[in-house]
Formats: sequence, structure tokens, C-alpha cells
Amino acid sequence: MIGRSEHLREVRHLLGRTPVVAILGPRQVGKTTLARQLASGWGRSTRFDLEDARDLSRLDDPMLSLAPLRGLVVIDEVQHRPDLFMALRVLVDRPRCPARFLVLGSAAPELLRQSSETLAGRIAFHRLGGFSLGEVGVARLDRLWLRGGFPRSLLARTEADSLAWRRDFVETFLQRDVPQLGIGVPAQTLRRFWSMLAHWHGQIWSGSEFGRAFGVSDTTVRRYLDALTATFVVRQLAPWSENLGKRQVKAPKVYVADSGLLHVLLDVHNAGALDGHPKVGASWEGFALGEVARRLGARPDECHFWATHQGAELDMLVVRGRERRGFEFKRTSSPGATKSMHVALADLRLSQIDVIHAGTGTFPLAPRIRAVGIDRVLRDVRPLGRG
Repeated sequence: MIGRSEHLREVRHLLGRTPVVAILGPRQVGKTTLARQLASGWGRSTRFDLEDARDLSRLDDPMLSLAPLRGLVVIDEVQHRPDLFMALRVLVDRPRCPARFLVLGSAAPELLRQSSETLAGRIAFHRLGGFSLGEVGVARLDRLWLRGGFPRSLLARTEADSLAWRRDFVETFLQRDVPQLGIGVPAQTLRRFWSMLAHWHGQIWSGSEFGRAFGVSDTTVRRYLDALTATFVVRQLAPWSENLGKRQVKAPKVYVADSGLLHVLLDVHNAGALDGHPKVGASWEGFALGEVARRLGARPDECHFWATHQGAELDMLVVRGRERRGFEFKRTSSPGATKSMHVALADLRLSQIDVIHAGTGTFPLAPRIRAVGIDRVLRDVRPLGRG
């Protein structure tokens, strides 16, 4: 079993600071396992699974069920009962509240909106993704890229078992999970859209092109995109824009969030097929981008891409307070500095640009530009300051 000690420490810290903590992430990513590990060291704990009809019945009167509880109270798949946040507000406002509440959710919009409005100042959020390079180690880098970070996919006994699990995940997610989450898009439509998005992985979103392909409006396909983003299976990298006297791209870049799911959607079965696939470079870029963002400890709202209509661009710009750092991702063992990088350094006032490459070692390319091998990210890329 791969430990998730950093997540455990962070959630314990948040529970010590706020009465309610929400762990958000996709299905099957390990939220329940993490909650059980936390509860095992808490002393007294109680768990409700809102996909279990018995637990749902117990919470028909939430005040009656929750008020007497002490210690840690875990509520799994809380998006099924967003009305519980009103009860939690009353409970945590009691003098010397005897309980802490850990809520787990697989969908963002309704959960974030209602919890933020109802529990403002009383709730903290922690995002949980699949296993990271820091958790599995550099020796498993290629396996992590091919299989993705979902525990059952990464740790499957064989490549065939991993592939079968990911195929089943896609079908179950579309046929069962999406309707349960209240997303009113037919499974067949969303499957086709997700597959098309996989072939668009790493590119700037074009609502008009997707709308033409589906025979619907730009706003309708944007709703599909936002639905998959809200369930954590797609990543949108927001564009960065400021007054530079240049026309800048204002649409997001889109990625399938997990490389293993991307490869299933692209019908890539093994490392050999991936190496020869037209999207291999884009797949590697998305994988490396995700690992760097995790290493930095950057929130999604702190990560951007930048591009101008004159041709200058930067794969990822990370901004926290006054700290600005740039990253490029190149699936090559011999990267070089480009004119675009120098433009980004000057226009965006960056402290430095790291070019993350597929080779080994860290070495300078130009003033404030260096190459960092993917195998050295954990060692040579410094996490962001607290800000």
C-alpha cells in the first residue's frame, strides 16, 4: 500500500483549524481510504455513506442524528445531500463544539457553492487527486504516466487488469455516476464528447469547433466541458491576461486530468502504443504539468497558461502573491531556450522559467531559464511560498 502521509498531515492540520473540512476529488481516487486512516487515529469517530440507503435514512433528521455525536464525523458523498450544510452550520456554532466534521465529495459546483455560502469561515477544502510522483517514486514514473494515478489502475497486477479497470471506470462513471450527480447530459453524448476532448488534449478550447461537431451551440458544449471539469476528470487551465499592449488568448487549455483515462479514451493499450501515438507529446505535457503543479502545492486558480496572438506562449504560469514562475514541458532529452521564453520572462516579470524535459539532469539554458529533468522535479523544483 502506498502511503499518503502529506495528505493526512494537511487534513489533520485543517481539522485543527476549522470545524468542517471537505475532501474533494474524483470517484475511486482514495477519499474514503484517507478518511478511514484519519478516523483510525482520532479516537471516537462516526461515518455516514450517503450512497447507503440506511445512512441516508439516519440523516432524514440531521440535527437529531448529528447533534449527539462526538469526535470525528465523516460524511461520504455529501453532494447527495447539500442541505446538510445548514445543519452543520448550526452544529459547529455551538459553544465548545464537541465534534469535527469531515465531508467527502465527488462533484464541485453545488458542493462548493452551497458549502461556501452556508459555512463561510467554518470550512476548509482539500483536493485529493490520484497518486503523484512524490508518492510512488521516480522508479515508477513510466508506469504512473501510462496507467494514471487512480489506485486500482496503478496498482493492478498486470497491464491488462489496469486497462480493464480504467475501461470499467469510464463506463460506470458515464452510465451511473453522472446521472447520480445531477448532470443532465446523456451518457452516449458525454462519452463521445470526452473522447473528442481526449484528441484535443493540451490544446486551446474551441467551443465553435466542438459545437459544429455535435450540432449544438457553443454554450451547450461548454456545459459539457464544465460538467466533466466539475467531476474532476477534466482540467481547464485558465488563460492569463493583463494589460501588455498585446492581444492575448482568452480561452482555456483543456486536458483529461488523469493520464491513464486519457490513454483509454485514445485506445492506447500499452507503452509501445503510447510511444507511437500522435498524442504522445501532449500526453506527456499534461502528465508533467500535473506533477509540477502538485510539487509546487499550487491551487487550480493559481495555475494558468499564457499565449499572445503574435505567437509568444508559456505552457504554465503559476502566480501566488508576488511570486511568478513559468514552466515549459518538452518531451525531449535536449531542450533549448526559445525566443518565446525570453518574451514571457520580460512581459510577465517572471522570477525564472523551468523547462521540464524527458531526459535526466538539471542544467542552465540561459539567464533565469534552466532545464529540469522529470526525474529531478521532486528534488529541484521548490514548492511555492505560503503567500
